[in-house]
Amino acid sequence: MTLTDGRRPGSRGVAADHVSLRRNNLSVVLRHVRDLGPRSRARIADETGLNKATVSSLVAELVDRGLLREGLADSSRALGRPGQLVELDGTGVCGVGAEINVDYLAVAALDLAGGVVLEKRVPVDVAHLEPGTTLDRLAELVREAVDAVEARSGQLAGVTLAVPGLVQGETGELKLAPNLGWGEVSVAQEMRSRLGDAGYPLHVENEANLAALAAYAELQRAEDGWAGERGAGERGGAPHDLVLLTGAVGVGGGIVSNGHLLHGGAGYSGEVGHMPVAPPGRTCGCGRTGCWETVVGLTALLHKATDRDDPVRDPSLDVEQRLAGITRRAEAGDARTLSALKDVGTWLGIGGAILVNILNPDVLVLGGYFAVLGPWLKEPLEKAIQDRVIAPDGGGCKVVRSELGFAAAVRGGAQISLDQVFVDPTRIGAAS
Repeated sequence: MTLTDGRRPGSRGVAADHVSLRRNNLSVVLRHVRDLGPRSRARIADETGLNKATVSSLVAELVDRGLLREGLADSSRALGRPGQLVELDGTGVCGVGAEINVDYLAVAALDLAGGVVLEKRVPVDVAHLEPGTTLDRLAELVREAVDAVEARSGQLAGVTLAVPGLVQGETGELKLAPNLGWGEVSVAQEMRSRLGDAGYPLHVENEANLAALAAYAELQRAEDGWAGERGAGERGGAPHDLVLLTGAVGVGGGIVSNGHLLHGGAGYSGEVGHMPVAPPGRTCGCGRTGCWETVVGLTALLHKATDRDDPVRDPSLDVEQRLAGITRRAEAGDARTLSALKDVGTWLGIGGAILVNILNPDVLVLGGYFAVLGPWLKEPLEKAIQDRVIAPDGGGCKVVRSELGFAAAVRGGAQISLDQVFVDPTRIGAAS
Protein backbone atom coordinates (compact mmCIF):
# COMPACT_ATOMS: atom_id res chain seq x y z
CA MET A 1 0.00 0.00 0.00
CA THR A 2 1.30 3.47 -0.89
CA LEU A 3 0.74 6.29 1.57
CA THR A 4 0.31 9.75 0.09
CA ASP A 5 0.03 11.93 3.17
CA GLY A 6 3.46 11.37 4.70
CA ARG A 7 2.17 9.60 7.81
CA ARG A 8 3.48 6.23 8.87
CA PRO A 9 1.29 3.13 8.38
CA GLY A 10 -1.44 2.82 11.00
CA SER A 11 -1.48 6.50 11.92
CA ARG A 12 -4.84 7.06 10.26
CA GLY A 13 -6.39 4.34 12.37
CA VAL A 14 -4.87 5.77 15.53
CA ALA A 15 -6.17 9.25 14.70
CA ALA A 16 -9.60 7.88 13.86
CA ASP A 17 -9.69 5.90 17.09
CA HIS A 18 -8.77 9.02 19.07
CA VAL A 19 -11.52 11.07 17.41
CA SER A 20 -14.04 8.30 18.00
CA LEU A 21 -12.99 7.92 21.64
CA ARG A 22 -13.29 11.64 22.31
CA ARG A 23 -16.69 11.79 20.61
CA ASN A 24 -17.85 8.91 22.80
CA ASN A 25 -16.54 10.56 25.96
CA LEU A 26 -18.25 13.85 25.08
CA SER A 27 -21.47 11.87 24.74
CA VAL A 28 -20.93 10.14 28.10
CA VAL A 29 -20.47 13.44 29.94
CA LEU A 30 -23.35 15.23 28.20
CA ARG A 31 -25.80 12.38 28.81
CA HIS A 32 -24.61 12.03 32.40
CA VAL A 33 -25.46 15.67 33.16
CA ARG A 34 -28.75 15.40 31.29
CA ASP A 35 -29.84 12.32 33.21
CA LEU A 36 -28.53 13.17 36.69
CA GLY A 37 -28.60 16.95 36.78
CA PRO A 38 -26.00 19.62 37.64
CA ARG A 39 -22.75 18.34 39.13
CA SER A 40 -19.15 19.32 39.62
CA ARG A 41 -16.37 18.20 37.31
CA ALA A 42 -14.90 16.12 40.13
CA ARG A 43 -18.20 14.35 40.71
CA ILE A 44 -18.62 13.65 36.99
CA ALA A 45 -15.15 12.10 37.00
CA ASP A 46 -15.97 9.93 40.02
CA GLU A 47 -19.31 8.77 38.60
CA THR A 48 -18.20 8.09 35.02
CA GLY A 49 -14.75 6.67 35.76
CA LEU A 50 -13.06 9.24 33.52
CA ASN A 51 -10.03 11.02 34.97
CA LYS A 52 -10.40 14.59 36.17
CA ALA A 53 -8.17 16.15 33.52
CA THR A 54 -10.16 14.44 30.76
CA VAL A 55 -13.46 15.57 32.27
CA SER A 56 -12.23 19.17 32.53
CA SER A 57 -11.25 19.11 28.86
CA LEU A 58 -14.54 17.50 27.79
CA VAL A 59 -16.63 19.95 29.82
CA ALA A 60 -14.70 22.88 28.33
CA GLU A 61 -15.50 21.66 24.82
CA LEU A 62 -19.17 21.06 25.64
CA VAL A 63 -19.41 24.57 27.10
CA ASP A 64 -17.76 25.95 23.95
CA ARG A 65 -20.33 24.11 21.83
CA GLY A 66 -23.15 25.63 23.88
CA LEU A 67 -24.31 22.29 25.30
CA LEU A 68 -23.27 22.78 28.93
CA ARG A 69 -22.90 25.92 31.02
CA GLU A 70 -21.41 26.91 34.33
CA GLY A 71 -24.01 26.75 37.08
CA LEU A 72 -24.05 27.53 40.79
CA ALA A 73 -21.17 26.94 43.17
CA ASP A 74 -20.94 23.40 44.54
CA SER A 75 -22.23 23.81 48.11
CA SER A 76 -21.66 20.12 48.90
CA ARG A 77 -17.92 20.64 49.40
CA ALA A 78 -17.13 20.94 53.10
CA LEU A 79 -13.49 21.98 52.65
CA GLY A 80 -11.61 24.18 50.24
CA ARG A 81 -12.79 26.50 47.54
CA PRO A 82 -16.18 25.47 46.16
CA GLY A 83 -16.13 24.27 42.55
CA GLN A 84 -18.62 25.26 39.88
CA LEU A 85 -21.44 22.93 38.97
CA VAL A 86 -22.02 22.38 35.27
CA GLU A 87 -25.52 21.96 33.92
CA LEU A 88 -27.28 21.30 30.64
CA ASP A 89 -27.60 24.39 28.49
CA GLY A 90 -28.66 23.73 24.93
CA THR A 91 -30.88 26.82 24.72
CA GLY A 92 -29.17 27.56 21.42
CA VAL A 93 -29.61 24.03 20.04
CA CYS A 94 -33.05 23.02 18.77
CA GLY A 95 -34.89 20.18 17.10
CA VAL A 96 -38.06 20.45 15.04
CA GLY A 97 -40.92 17.97 14.79
CA ALA A 98 -43.77 18.28 12.29
CA GLU A 99 -46.87 16.13 11.88
CA ILE A 100 -49.39 15.27 9.19
CA ASN A 101 -52.66 13.87 10.50
CA VAL A 102 -56.12 13.39 9.05
CA ASP A 103 -57.54 16.69 10.26
CA TYR A 104 -54.55 18.84 11.20
CA LEU A 105 -50.93 19.77 10.56
CA ALA A 106 -48.65 20.59 13.47
CA VAL A 107 -45.10 21.67 14.25
CA ALA A 108 -42.94 22.15 17.34
CA ALA A 109 -39.43 23.40 17.99
CA LEU A 110 -37.78 22.42 21.28
CA ASP A 111 -34.38 23.32 22.64
CA LEU A 112 -31.97 20.80 24.12
CA ALA A 113 -33.11 21.62 27.65
CA GLY A 114 -36.74 20.87 26.74
CA GLY A 115 -37.90 24.46 26.35
CA VAL A 116 -40.61 25.13 23.76
CA VAL A 117 -39.44 27.61 21.12
CA LEU A 118 -42.57 27.28 18.97
CA GLU A 119 -45.61 25.02 18.94
CA LYS A 120 -48.45 25.30 16.47
CA ARG A 121 -51.33 23.20 15.15
CA VAL A 122 -53.66 24.18 12.29
CA PRO A 123 -56.88 22.39 11.30
CA VAL A 124 -56.57 21.00 7.77
CA ASP A 125 -58.84 18.44 6.08
CA VAL A 126 -55.84 16.46 4.84
CA ALA A 127 -57.90 13.47 3.72
CA HIS A 128 -59.48 15.62 1.00
CA LEU A 129 -56.26 17.23 -0.28
CA GLU A 130 -53.67 15.99 -2.74
CA PRO A 131 -50.41 14.92 -1.05
CA GLY A 132 -48.50 17.69 -2.83
CA THR A 133 -50.81 20.39 -1.47
CA THR A 134 -50.51 19.02 2.05
CA LEU A 135 -46.72 18.85 1.83
CA ASP A 136 -46.61 22.45 0.56
CA ARG A 137 -48.47 23.57 3.67
CA LEU A 138 -46.35 21.41 5.96
CA ALA A 139 -43.19 22.92 4.45
CA GLU A 140 -44.51 26.38 5.34
CA LEU A 141 -44.90 25.31 8.97
CA VAL A 142 -41.42 23.78 9.06
CA ARG A 143 -39.93 26.98 7.64
CA GLU A 144 -41.77 28.96 10.33
CA ALA A 145 -40.23 26.75 13.02
CA VAL A 146 -36.76 26.99 11.49
CA ASP A 147 -37.10 30.78 11.35
CA ALA A 148 -38.03 30.80 15.05
CA VAL A 149 -34.88 28.81 15.84
CA GLU A 150 -32.70 31.11 13.75
CA ALA A 151 -34.27 34.19 15.35
CA ARG A 152 -32.72 33.18 18.65
CA SER A 153 -29.37 32.45 16.98
CA GLY A 154 -29.91 28.76 17.50
CA GLN A 155 -28.41 25.78 15.70
CA LEU A 156 -30.84 23.25 14.25
CA ALA A 157 -30.08 19.62 15.09
CA GLY A 158 -32.61 18.26 12.60
CA VAL A 159 -36.24 17.91 11.53
CA THR A 160 -38.36 14.79 12.02
CA LEU A 161 -41.70 14.40 10.25
CA ALA A 162 -44.50 12.35 11.82
CA VAL A 163 -47.03 10.61 9.58
CA PRO A 164 -49.85 8.15 10.37
CA GLY A 165 -49.10 4.98 8.46
CA LEU A 166 -46.47 2.52 7.32
CA VAL A 167 -43.12 4.30 7.05
CA GLN A 168 -39.93 2.91 5.58
CA GLY A 169 -37.47 4.62 7.89
CA GLU A 170 -34.33 4.34 5.77
CA THR A 171 -35.89 5.99 2.71
CA GLY A 172 -38.51 8.17 4.39
CA GLU A 173 -41.19 6.72 2.13
CA LEU A 174 -44.78 6.48 3.33
CA LYS A 175 -45.87 3.11 2.00
CA LEU A 176 -49.49 3.34 3.08
CA ALA A 177 -51.64 5.72 5.13
CA PRO A 178 -55.24 4.49 4.75
CA ASN A 179 -56.91 7.35 6.60
CA LEU A 180 -55.08 9.92 4.47
CA GLY A 181 -55.70 7.99 1.27
CA TRP A 182 -51.94 8.07 0.57
CA GLY A 183 -49.74 5.30 -0.74
CA GLU A 184 -46.15 5.15 -1.99
CA VAL A 185 -45.42 8.82 -1.21
CA SER A 186 -41.73 9.75 -0.89
CA VAL A 187 -42.33 12.16 1.97
CA ALA A 188 -38.66 12.78 2.81
CA GLN A 189 -37.69 13.42 -0.80
CA GLU A 190 -40.70 15.65 -1.44
CA MET A 191 -40.05 17.72 1.67
CA ARG A 192 -36.35 18.11 0.88
CA SER A 193 -37.28 19.47 -2.54
CA ARG A 194 -39.60 22.01 -0.90
CA LEU A 195 -37.18 23.05 1.82
CA GLY A 196 -34.17 23.27 -0.50
CA ASP A 197 -30.57 22.64 0.54
CA ALA A 198 -31.44 23.06 4.20
CA GLY A 199 -28.19 21.74 5.65
CA TYR A 200 -29.84 19.76 8.46
CA PRO A 201 -30.92 16.10 8.75
CA LEU A 202 -34.54 15.33 7.85
CA HIS A 203 -36.22 12.06 8.80
CA VAL A 204 -39.70 10.54 8.61
CA GLU A 205 -41.23 8.34 11.32
CA ASN A 206 -44.61 6.91 12.24
CA GLU A 207 -46.52 9.37 14.45
CA ALA A 208 -47.47 6.79 17.09
CA ASN A 209 -43.82 5.81 17.49
CA LEU A 210 -42.81 9.43 18.05
CA ALA A 211 -45.70 9.95 20.46
CA ALA A 212 -44.56 6.87 22.39
CA LEU A 213 -41.04 8.28 22.70
CA ALA A 214 -42.45 11.56 23.99
CA ALA A 215 -44.64 9.71 26.50
CA TYR A 216 -41.67 7.63 27.64
CA ALA A 217 -39.62 10.78 28.25
CA GLU A 218 -42.59 12.32 30.07
CA LEU A 219 -42.79 9.35 32.44
CA GLN A 220 -39.04 9.36 33.09
CA ARG A 221 -39.23 13.01 34.14
CA ALA A 222 -42.12 12.16 36.46
CA GLU A 223 -40.29 9.22 38.08
CA ASP A 224 -40.88 10.36 41.67
CA GLY A 225 -44.61 10.81 41.17
CA TRP A 226 -44.81 7.58 39.24
CA ALA A 227 -43.11 5.58 41.99
CA GLY A 228 -45.56 7.01 44.48
CA GLU A 229 -48.54 6.01 42.34
CA ARG A 230 -47.27 2.47 41.84
CA GLY A 231 -46.75 1.76 45.51
CA ALA A 232 -44.31 -0.55 47.23
CA GLY A 233 -43.96 -4.09 45.97
CA GLU A 234 -44.76 -3.29 42.35
CA ARG A 235 -42.27 -2.84 39.54
CA GLY A 236 -40.12 -0.07 40.98
CA GLY A 237 -39.02 3.22 39.46
CA ALA A 238 -40.11 4.85 36.25
CA PRO A 239 -41.55 2.48 33.60
CA HIS A 240 -39.38 1.18 30.78
CA ASP A 241 -42.04 -0.85 28.96
CA LEU A 242 -45.09 0.91 27.61
CA VAL A 243 -47.67 0.94 24.86
CA LEU A 244 -49.03 4.30 23.75
CA LEU A 245 -52.37 4.48 21.95
CA THR A 246 -52.91 7.47 19.69
CA GLY A 247 -56.54 8.46 19.70
CA ALA A 248 -57.47 10.20 16.45
CA VAL A 249 -59.50 9.27 13.37
CA GLY A 250 -57.10 6.36 13.16
CA VAL A 251 -55.63 4.49 16.11
CA GLY A 252 -51.93 3.72 16.23
CA GLY A 253 -49.70 2.12 18.82
CA GLY A 254 -46.15 2.96 19.80
CA ILE A 255 -44.33 0.22 21.72
CA VAL A 256 -41.35 0.90 23.99
CA SER A 257 -39.61 -2.18 25.41
CA ASN A 258 -36.81 -1.82 27.96
CA GLY A 259 -36.47 1.81 26.97
CA HIS A 260 -36.19 1.11 23.24
CA LEU A 261 -38.75 1.73 20.51
CA LEU A 262 -39.86 -1.43 18.70
CA HIS A 263 -40.09 -1.08 14.92
CA GLY A 264 -40.53 -4.69 13.84
CA GLY A 265 -38.73 -6.48 11.01
CA ALA A 266 -39.81 -4.11 8.23
CA GLY A 267 -40.46 -1.14 10.49
CA TYR A 268 -44.24 -1.50 10.44
CA SER A 269 -45.03 -2.50 14.03
CA GLY A 270 -47.72 -0.77 16.06
CA GLU A 271 -50.63 -0.77 13.58
CA VAL A 272 -52.94 -1.80 16.40
CA GLY A 273 -55.94 0.03 14.96
CA HIS A 274 -56.21 -2.74 12.39
CA MET A 275 -56.40 -5.62 14.85
CA PRO A 276 -59.51 -7.63 13.83
CA VAL A 277 -61.29 -7.12 17.14
CA ALA A 278 -64.73 -5.73 16.28
CA PRO A 279 -67.67 -7.47 14.65
CA PRO A 280 -68.16 -6.72 10.93
CA GLY A 281 -69.75 -3.31 10.55
CA ARG A 282 -68.40 0.03 9.36
CA THR A 283 -65.70 -0.23 6.70
CA CYS A 284 -62.29 0.88 7.94
CA GLY A 285 -60.12 3.33 6.02
CA CYS A 286 -57.99 0.32 5.04
CA GLY A 287 -60.99 -1.20 3.23
CA ARG A 288 -61.59 -4.01 5.71
CA THR A 289 -64.24 -4.50 8.36
CA GLY A 290 -63.78 -5.48 12.00
CA CYS A 291 -60.74 -3.25 12.61
CA TRP A 292 -60.37 -1.97 16.18
CA GLU A 293 -60.35 1.68 15.10
CA THR A 294 -63.84 1.31 13.60
CA VAL A 295 -65.17 1.07 17.16
CA VAL A 296 -62.69 3.24 19.11
CA GLY A 297 -61.42 5.86 16.63
CA LEU A 298 -62.61 9.46 16.88
CA THR A 299 -64.93 8.97 13.90
CA ALA A 300 -66.56 6.04 15.70
CA LEU A 301 -67.16 8.14 18.82
CA LEU A 302 -68.63 11.02 16.83
CA HIS A 303 -70.95 8.68 14.93
CA LYS A 304 -72.26 7.31 18.22
CA ALA A 305 -72.47 10.61 20.11
CA THR A 306 -73.52 13.19 17.49
CA ASP A 307 -75.66 13.86 14.45
CA ARG A 308 -74.20 14.44 10.99
CA ASP A 309 -74.65 18.24 11.08
CA ASP A 310 -73.20 18.62 14.59
CA PRO A 311 -70.40 21.27 14.71
CA VAL A 312 -68.07 18.85 16.54
CA ARG A 313 -67.82 16.90 13.27
CA ASP A 314 -66.54 19.96 11.39
CA PRO A 315 -62.91 19.22 10.35
CA SER A 316 -62.25 22.94 9.80
CA LEU A 317 -62.36 23.40 13.60
CA ASP A 318 -59.37 22.51 15.75
CA VAL A 319 -59.68 19.00 17.14
CA GLU A 320 -59.35 20.16 20.77
CA GLN A 321 -62.13 22.71 20.21
CA ARG A 322 -64.34 19.92 18.89
CA LEU A 323 -63.51 17.68 21.84
CA ALA A 324 -64.32 20.51 24.23
CA GLY A 325 -67.90 20.25 22.96
CA ILE A 326 -67.98 16.53 23.79
CA THR A 327 -66.47 17.23 27.22
CA ARG A 328 -69.12 19.83 28.05
CA ARG A 329 -71.91 17.41 27.15
CA ALA A 330 -70.37 14.62 29.22
CA GLU A 331 -69.95 16.93 32.20
CA ALA A 332 -73.59 17.98 31.82
CA GLY A 333 -74.66 14.33 31.97
CA ASP A 334 -75.91 14.06 28.37
CA ALA A 335 -77.12 10.46 28.09
CA ARG A 336 -76.17 9.92 24.44
CA THR A 337 -72.64 11.25 24.98
CA LEU A 338 -72.08 9.18 28.12
CA SER A 339 -73.39 6.04 26.43
CA ALA A 340 -71.04 6.57 23.48
CA LEU A 341 -68.06 7.13 25.78
CA LYS A 342 -68.85 3.99 27.79
CA ASP A 343 -69.13 1.95 24.60
CA VAL A 344 -65.83 3.26 23.22
CA GLY A 345 -64.14 2.72 26.59
CA THR A 346 -65.31 -0.89 26.70
CA TRP A 347 -64.02 -1.61 23.19
CA LEU A 348 -60.81 0.21 24.08
CA GLY A 349 -60.42 -2.20 26.99
CA ILE A 350 -61.09 -5.27 24.84
CA GLY A 351 -58.31 -4.35 22.42
CA GLY A 352 -56.12 -3.02 25.21
CA ALA A 353 -56.37 -6.34 27.05
CA ILE A 354 -55.06 -8.14 23.96
CA LEU A 355 -52.04 -5.84 23.91
CA VAL A 356 -51.45 -6.29 27.64
CA ASN A 357 -51.70 -10.08 27.37
CA ILE A 358 -49.14 -10.12 24.54
CA LEU A 359 -46.71 -7.39 25.64
CA ASN A 360 -47.16 -7.12 29.44
CA PRO A 361 -46.23 -3.41 29.55
CA ASP A 362 -45.75 -1.44 32.74
CA VAL A 363 -48.06 1.21 31.35
CA LEU A 364 -50.79 1.63 28.77
CA VAL A 365 -50.65 5.32 27.85
CA LEU A 366 -53.69 7.08 26.42
CA GLY A 367 -52.79 9.73 23.86
CA GLY A 368 -54.71 12.05 21.56
CA TYR A 369 -58.45 12.16 22.14
CA PHE A 370 -58.22 9.17 24.49
CA ALA A 371 -56.24 11.40 26.86
CA VAL A 372 -58.65 14.33 26.55
CA LEU A 373 -61.70 12.17 27.29
CA GLY A 374 -59.84 9.88 29.67
CA PRO A 375 -62.04 10.69 32.70
CA TRP A 376 -64.89 8.83 30.97
CA LEU A 377 -62.88 6.19 29.08
CA LYS A 378 -60.56 4.94 31.82
CA GLU A 379 -63.09 3.15 34.04
CA PRO A 380 -64.56 0.81 31.37
CA LEU A 381 -61.06 0.37 29.90
CA GLU A 382 -59.55 -0.65 33.23
CA LYS A 383 -62.47 -2.97 33.97
CA ALA A 384 -61.99 -4.76 30.66
CA ILE A 385 -58.26 -5.16 31.33
CA GLN A 386 -58.92 -6.59 34.79
CA ASP A 387 -61.54 -8.98 33.37
CA ARG A 388 -59.62 -10.11 30.27
CA VAL A 389 -55.90 -10.10 31.14
CA ILE A 390 -54.91 -13.55 32.33
CA ALA A 391 -52.13 -12.40 34.68
CA PRO A 392 -53.19 -11.40 38.20
CA ASP A 393 -54.03 -7.73 38.64
CA GLY A 394 -53.85 -7.07 34.92
CA GLY A 395 -50.20 -8.08 34.85
CA GLY A 396 -49.34 -5.00 36.90
CA CYS A 397 -50.18 -2.73 33.96
CA LYS A 398 -51.34 0.77 34.84
CA VAL A 399 -53.45 2.98 32.55
CA VAL A 400 -52.29 6.61 32.43
CA ARG A 401 -53.23 9.65 30.37
CA SER A 402 -50.49 11.50 28.54
CA GLU A 403 -50.33 15.18 29.43
CA LEU A 404 -49.02 15.94 25.93
CA GLY A 405 -52.31 15.32 24.13
CA PHE A 406 -52.13 16.04 20.41
CA ALA A 407 -48.65 17.57 20.77
CA ALA A 408 -47.01 14.22 21.55
CA ALA A 409 -45.89 13.33 18.02
CA VAL A 410 -44.31 16.71 17.23
CA ARG A 411 -42.64 16.80 20.66
CA GLY A 412 -41.30 13.30 20.02
CA GLY A 413 -40.13 14.34 16.56
CA ALA A 414 -38.21 17.31 17.93
CA GLN A 415 -36.76 15.15 20.70
CA ILE A 416 -35.55 12.39 18.37
CA SER A 417 -33.65 15.02 16.38
CA LEU A 418 -32.11 16.34 19.59
CA ASP A 419 -31.23 12.85 20.79
CA GLN A 420 -28.65 12.64 18.02
CA VAL A 421 -26.79 15.52 19.68
CA PHE A 422 -26.46 13.44 22.86
CA VAL A 423 -25.12 10.55 20.78
CA ASP A 424 -22.64 12.78 18.94
CA PRO A 425 -22.15 16.25 20.45
CA THR A 426 -19.70 17.15 17.67
CA ARG A 427 -22.72 17.58 15.38
CA ILE A 428 -23.03 21.01 16.97
CA GLY A 429 -20.37 23.51 16.01
CA ALA A 430 -18.41 25.47 18.58
CA ALA A 431 -19.68 28.93 19.44
CA SER A 432 -18.15 31.66 17.30
